[in-house]
Amino acid sequence: MTIGYLTRAVHFSASHRYGRPDWSEEENRRRFGEAAAPEGHGHNYRCEVTVRGPIHPETGTVTELPELDRLLDAEIVRRFHNRHINAAAEEFGPGRAQPTTENLALYVMEKISRALPEGVRVHRVRVQEDRDLWSDVYGSE
Repeated sequence: MTIGYLTRAVHFSASHRYGRPDWSEEENRRRFGEAAAPEGHGHNYRCEVTVRGPIHPETGTVTELPELDRLLDAEIVRRFHNRHINAAAEEFGPGRAQPTTENLALYVMEKISRALPEGVRVHRVRVQEDRDLWSDVYGSE
């Protein structure tokens, strides 16, 4: 059986803030730098999701692209575009996970993985917040 990999990229603009409520403002600034500014700051993100699975003999695809596009739109674009990430997903709310590129990639992996058809897995998620900074998270085989 031939295994294929399919990558789709989506884009969104969002703001975020790093900070721990149990740390002072000074400690947050020391650890997170400008990302701890109370007003937050924004990025134009690129998120790539690579899925892997057997190439279907009738369609020639790993998964149906319209369905993958629907998932990415619902779980990433509509949730985060033109929003503050800390407020857009409870996972990134006060005292929860920091909205780093690593944690955003993990979040996307978990959300997309749950909705894929049988036999299709998320291989990699890349979240890029600017041309010089991104994170990759890989799924288990």
